Amino acid sequence: MSLLVVGLSHRTAPVSVLERATLDEGARAKLLQDALAAEPAAEAVALATCNRVELYADVDKFHAGVAELSTLLAQHSGVGLEELTPHLYVHYEDRAVHHLLSVACGLDSMVVGEGQILGQIKDALAVGQTLHTAGRLLNELFQQALRVGKRAHSETGIDRAGQSLVTFGLDQLAPATGPVRGRHALVVGAGSMSSLAAATLARAGVAGLTIANRTVERAERLAHALTEQGTPTRAITMSEVADGLRTADIVVSCTGATGLVLTADELRTAVGARGGAPLAVLDLAMPRDIDGAAHGLPGVTLVDIESLAAASADAPMAADVDQVRAIVSQEVAAFGAAQRAARITPTVVALRAMAADVVAGELARLDGRLPDLNDKQRAEITQAVRRVVDKLLHAPTVRVKQLAGEPGGAGYADALRELFDLDPLAVAAVSRADTPGAVAQGTAEPNRGRA
Repeated sequence: MSLLVVGLSHRTAPVSVLERATLDEGARAKLLQDALAAEPAAEAVALATCNRVELYADVDKFHAGVAELSTLLAQHSGVGLEELTPHLYVHYEDRAVHHLLSVACGLDSMVVGEGQILGQIKDALAVGQTLHTAGRLLNELFQQALRVGKRAHSETGIDRAGQSLVTFGLDQLAPATGPVRGRHALVVGAGSMSSLAAATLARAGVAGLTIANRTVERAERLAHALTEQGTPTRAITMSEVADGLRTADIVVSCTGATGLVLTADELRTAVGARGGAPLAVLDLAMPRDIDGAAHGLPGVTLVDIESLAAASADAPMAADVDQVRAIVSQEVAAFGAAQRAARITPTVVALRAMAADVVAGELARLDGRLPDLNDKQRAEITQAVRRVVDKLLHAPTVRVKQLAGEPGGAGYADALRELFDLDPLAVAAVSRADTPGAVAQGTAEPNRGRA
């Protein structure tokens, strides 16, 4: 089996395609289930954020895997395969590992170095664990990605290069809003991104916050937490957003809605109700919450994902990026070596099991031929035979594990099986028995659909 990723991001697809290719929770679950039902894939994890949709899988056929995963992305994203295909990228084996580790470190983010992607990777893995679609390979890969991402942020200054998407968006609004401190803000939505936006605005010193959400109880919980931290915050329903616009200087919207939350006409009306006072709007949703036609409205400054993508392309790269790239390269090599070494372990275990059977058989034969041996003599002979076998196997098994960890080392397992005439079924049985019953960061049992 081999690692494959098929996806699209802000680097390969226009926002108009990305916002249609988003996956809600239900679509992501169905995508993963269908991926496992497809012939080439044994396990799968989907990473879906506001600027990327990626499907990772362990496949036994490269070309069939690419075709199947591409088709599934098209089916579940709602974008036709012919339209989607030109924007897809494909990474395989070490390149797929390199890609995910780069993503985890923020090197592939719209805002280089941003750390929010780590939470999204953790969520993607958790979904795969819950649905039992993440097996040994993807659990190990995604957990490695989380560790590498944390390492990059702790060992380098990549945080100086990157900000959260919220902070970057507010910076883009700064020419229109001036200092955020002392202003009033409206946040539409109460999910993770909206909560981050509210917390960022509170830290920036806004005079007051209003949280609007479809489920007002969730907005109330967020408002209560922010008020306790010293920022006066109130919760309103979505039907009260028009009233909230009259008093807000800054609006940040990030909901999971499939349609527009605010139209250009509604924003035009809001500016009129404000006596022409300017309104700065940040749309972080994908698909977009705010009507793109609002870009041309007098009194409205709109920054959305599309304009953020254009602005981030001109952002300077920090010197620390090179250091992070070096870390990624080191970790890719380490992950590859560990995976290659792990592939030979079942063969080594099967070899030692065969040797133990040979020892047991010979000792039983000796008992039949020398029945007068006392217990001490029998124990000494047994220990001597086992020591001989262990010493004979020690050097070759240790060396073959070392060699297997090097590029091209997969052939050593085949050589070992051939030289010692090991039963392939015995090796396969060891592989199945070696599969853990639970993963390190979750309780889900890995998928065992196909070995």
